[in-house]
Amino acid sequence: MSFIEYFYVPHGAYAYLGSSKFLDIAKSANRRIIHRPFEFETVVAGSGSIPTRKRTTGHRNYFFGREIQRWSEYRSAPVVQGMPKHHWNDVSLAALVLIAAQKLDNADQLSHAFLEAHWRDDCDLADRETLGRLIAAVGLDVGPIFQIAESPETRMEYEANTREAIARSVFGSPTYFVDGDMFYGQDRLEMIERALIKPFKGNWPPV
Repeated sequence: MSFIEYFYVPHGAYAYLGSSKFLDIAKSANRRIIHRPFEFETVVAGSGSIPTRKRTTGHRNYFFGREIQRWSEYRSAPVVQGMPKHHWNDVSLAALVLIAAQKLDNADQLSHAFLEAHWRDDCDLADRETLGRLIAAVGLDVGPIFQIAESPETRMEYEANTREAIARSVFGSPTYFVDGDMFYGQDRLEMIERALIKPFKGNWPPV
């Protein structure tokens, strides 16, 4: 089975808004999803972009306000009013858990559960008990998942994902790679759907 690489953060608004659509597209195309959670602030800095909280009020109100409202309605993906209260907490453990689930070849539903819990239910993805509950809810064994997640090897993979995201010009979440072609943002999912049937002309990165 071929695959789609998925660079994202486990609490990303636009990863959530596109999550159900993306899972459906991958399933229909018989493509395995390779989950590549990365450390957001490091990638933003590495790409030369401005951190979210340092952007102008107008930008934040539009991109993290009105746009989320519209896409929430368009994708039928309910969201909390405003930003989730725990949004700025450290989600590195959630990212490590997703990498652990990927190692067990069972990250798709857990990834969606994390995103949905954060943006729809205002859950704290930095809270170990919350993560355990979500892991169990998708039918995974909590103990082994945490054991793998907290291993040095998984931490190294998380750091490698972050370095590779920077090396491959990723500048935000979600970013998808279809046969090496990069698509940034869940608003490109319809283009991904088309690319899986008929690749677009041209090359990425530019030759």
